[in-house]
Amino acid sequence: MASPAADAAEDLRAIALEISTCTECRLSEGRTNAVPGEGAPDADVMFIGEGPGFYEDQQGRPFVGAAGKFLDELLATIGLERKDVYITNTVKCRPPDNRDPRDDELDTCESLYLRRQLQLVNPTLLVTLGRFSLTRLFPGQAISRARGQLLYKDGLAVYPVYHPAAALHQQRLRDVIIDDFRNIPTVLETARRRLTGAVADQQDGYGSDETDSNESSGEQLSLL
Repeated sequence: MASPAADAAEDLRAIALEISTCTECRLSEGRTNAVPGEGAPDADVMFIGEGPGFYEDQQGRPFVGAAGKFLDELLATIGLERKDVYITNTVKCRPPDNRDPRDDELDTCESLYLRRQLQLVNPTLLVTLGRFSLTRLFPGQAISRARGQLLYKDGLAVYPVYHPAAALHQQRLRDVIIDDFRNIPTVLETARRRLTGAVADQQDGYGSDETDSNESSGEQLSLL
């Protein structure tokens, strides 16, 4: 009998095949390759970025350009490699000229693919990279306010950080991103303890289990 991880891996491969031939939104018209995502099918930590760039579009893999190199360095600071986590994006095809993904494109990829990927991996901690993946979960929230905080929404532990590409454009953010990544092991342990009932359940919102949380925005979690 196949293990749950093997079953999830097979289902993720099936989703990747669907993505590779998807024509459900305009982004498919200009792609070289779709970029489904990659990593451990039973990862404790899942990363969701924005969308593929030039190199990702060429290779069909997430985070393989300069931002990807920085992401690899960030993972190494906490003793992880790509094979230990799962990495994907809110949209699976490169937006033309690297423009921002549009709402209908985000909605299409989420409803058809991203939601299923998240359910299959079922991570203990979801790390959102940048504002697009954050606002899919917490509409209206600013990455500058939310970054580095452990958030909860509908039972999902979410840890927002700046997108690694931000450090390429604003050098001052590099140390901020590094510091936030160094906190991931602690945040993961807090999320794991809450999941297993080792700490009291907390109202959805901002803050770790050791601090008072703000009242939840009340928005429905769109990824589940």
